[in-house]
Amino acid sequence: MYSSSIIIAVDGFSSCGKSTMAKQLSKILNYVFVDSGAMYRAITLYFMQHEIAINDPQMVVRALENIQLAFKINPESSANEIYLNGENVESKIRSLAIAERVSDIAAISAVRSFAVKQQQQMGINGGIVMDGRDIGTVVFPQADLKIFMTADLEIRVERRFKELALQNKDITKEEVRENLAMRDHIDSNRADSPLKMAEDARVLDNSYLHQDEQLELALRWAYEKINLKNLF
Repeated sequence: MYSSSIIIAVDGFSSCGKSTMAKQLSKILNYVFVDSGAMYRAITLYFMQHEIAINDPQMVVRALENIQLAFKINPESSANEIYLNGENVESKIRSLAIAERVSDIAAISAVRSFAVKQQQQMGINGGIVMDGRDIGTVVFPQADLKIFMTADLEIRVERRFKELALQNKDITKEEVRENLAMRDHIDSNRADSPLKMAEDARVLDNSYLHQDEQLELALRWAYEKINLKNLF
């Protein structure tokens, strides 16, 4: 790890490839990667399994008190995967059913407060790459490098469709398009920590970029910040 470890915040819309790019970036820099979206998906899974009424504040708070989240390295894939109350739920949280509910549940103030506190603790010593919706604006407003990722909606639809079709051959592009449009609206318009670009963020539009090209660009930005910090 570099002598001066920085905090890298990666925000953006759904299906922009945030997690993929953030994982690659963290691996090259030997930083910790945290998928904040996985945390909200795991909470959503718990709420769905236990039929938590999201319009009942007391029920929500009690539910959160019974949730323990952790990331552990999968020795087979070397991936940092999410555990919910001791169970690896990485595969369970990637379904369309979770995707259809996660934005509503992530919009609940108590849920966001619960997740943000854990996320901030994870990055207290730097050397971290975290992706999500409000990392550069709420979780780490002091982040050394803030990247805001975006892409054309139809390109995001195509990417997400290919991913979900591997799990569900009956899914349609229209279902995916409606889900992404709904999540974009909820994420951007929620009262608590809405999705928005930090004023000092760098925009990475990867509509027509290959993964290698976007990674090269992000790495260049990261090295600039690391080298600058090493001067002081």
